[in-house]
Amino acid sequence: MTTSTGSTAPAEQPPRSAARKNLRFALHFVEMVVAMVVGMVALGPLWSLAWPGLADLTVASVLVMATNMTIGMALWMRFRRHGWAPIAEMSAAMYVPFLVLLVPYWFGAVSGEALMMGGHLLMLPAMLAAMLWRHHEYRH
Repeated sequence: MTTSTGSTAPAEQPPRSAARKNLRFALHFVEMVVAMVVGMVALGPLWSLAWPGLADLTVASVLVMATNMTIGMALWMRFRRHGWAPIAEMSAAMYVPFLVLLVPYWFGAVSGEALMMGGHLLMLPAMLAAMLWRHHEYRH
């Protein structure tokens, strides 16, 4: 009988439980929100310097805000080694709510404040949809 103590094979990891995978998914969602806030806080002042009066232009302001959040989120996703397709999908999730709400804004059905707040609120389920689309990527 021989025993091998010098094995070079990697130790097998036990499979993760569904609860652990779901926790990882939720933590990734929180990471994305934090990265978006960092993008807004870091880039907002730069836009204020580069474009005085931006706050008075509702459409430009919401698109710049979405861009700031997207840059923060995309940089974090790339740092976490996500591929370009998931980054593009998550980036679309940042803009689509604002773009959808621009139509009622242009017709006077919603205010600029409702556009800004509604876009931010709808962004969360849009992000969740993008993550569920590639749930295997966000649950590992």
